[in-house]
Amino acid sequence: MSVRIAPSVLAADFANLEKEIKMVNESDADWFHIDIMDGVFVPNISFGMPVLKAIHKHAKKPLDVHLMIVEPDRYIEAFANLGSAVLTVHYEACDHLHRSIQKIKDCGMKAGVALNPHTPINNLKDLIHDIDLVCLMSVNPGFGGQSFIDHTFEKVKELKELIKARNANTLIEIDGGVTNHNATELIACGADVLVAGSYVFGASDPKATIKLLKEA
Repeated sequence: MSVRIAPSVLAADFANLEKEIKMVNESDADWFHIDIMDGVFVPNISFGMPVLKAIHKHAKKPLDVHLMIVEPDRYIEAFANLGSAVLTVHYEACDHLHRSIQKIKDCGMKAGVALNPHTPINNLKDLIHDIDLVCLMSVNPGFGGQSFIDHTFEKVKELKELIKARNANTLIEIDGGVTNHNATELIACGADVLVAGSYVFGASDPKATIKLLKEA
C-alpha cells in the first residue's frame, strides 16, 4: 500500500473550516490528523471537542486524533463518541500505557502511541504487538511550522526493525516538518503515514501538494 497522507487540521484556516475540510475530502489525502493540545502537556492550546464534532460532521475520511494532553484516559470514551478512528496518546503522558491502549481498543478505535523526539524507541519493545500505530514526533510537540529533526530518519529505521523483529503490524507515522524534501527518504526508511500541516494548508495549491506527498 502507498504511503498514507494525513493533513494536520491545526494548520487549516479556521475561519473557513468547512471549506478546508471539503478540500481534504476531495484530495488524495487518506486521513484527517487532528491535534488536541491542553496547554499543560505541551505549551499550547489548540481546540477541543466542539471543533472535533464540527470536523466529524463534514469529514468523509477517517479522523486520526492525536492527544497531546495529560491524563488522556479520562477522555478516551468521549473521543470515540466523537468519531475518532485512530486515537493516539503520548508515551510520556501515560502512567499505565498498556491499560490506555486496551481502553482505546475496547472503545472501537485503533490505538496509537506517540513518542517525543527524545524518547527512545526501545521503550515500546514490550508493547509493540498491542500498538496499531506509532507516531514519531519529528519536531518538539506543541506548535506547527517547526523544522524537521534529522535524527528522525534513524528512529524510523530503528522502529521498523523492532516491528519486523516482533512480527508486528504496527504503522509508523511521522508528525512534524514533513515536506516533499524529506518525504521520499522517510518512506524509504519505513514510514507508512505522513502528517503535514502548514506545508499543505499554507500551499498555493493544497490538493497538488497532497498529491506530491502521496507520490513521493
